[in-house]
Amino acid sequence: MDLDFQTSRLRVRKVALSDNEFFFKLVNSPGWLKFIGNRNVNSNEDAIPYIKKILNTVNLTYWVVTIKAKQQAIGIISFIKRDYLEHFDIGFAFLPEFMGQGYAYEAASALFSELAKKPEYHTIQAVTIPGNSSSIKLLKKLGMRFEKEIEVGAEKLHIYST
Repeated sequence: MDLDFQTSRLRVRKVALSDNEFFFKLVNSPGWLKFIGNRNVNSNEDAIPYIKKILNTVNLTYWVVTIKAKQQAIGIISFIKRDYLEHFDIGFAFLPEFMGQGYAYEAASALFSELAKKPEYHTIQAVTIPGNSSSIKLLKKLGMRFEKEIEVGAEKLHIYST
């Protein structure tokens, strides 16, 4: 999905191969490792094939969230059509030093506004593990409601929906 947008503080743009240094840092941050999992990206160079895979996967979009004033990448928003969900799944991950400052809410709200213009995205879902209280708090703030618990593999997941 080709969609770039801005808020008063943020620029949100599709991921590019040149984001490899940022991705290396993000996918190895404590929150990513705990709640999303190890992606075996062990260097800036390892991040390039990881980003290529994202760019070449149908029904998967990653946007990099940057602070406009500093041109600094601080997090990502993802939009994925998962096999086990009826609708697209929104996700987000931010570097620890930028959490708790409203950036994820600001970027996700702006994405929701853009997606609301397209009828096929009337319903959006989100998946989280039950212990990810920060994500759950953000999903609720975005107006999403707990729908159900499912098991994928051996992992229990909570599904939220607009």
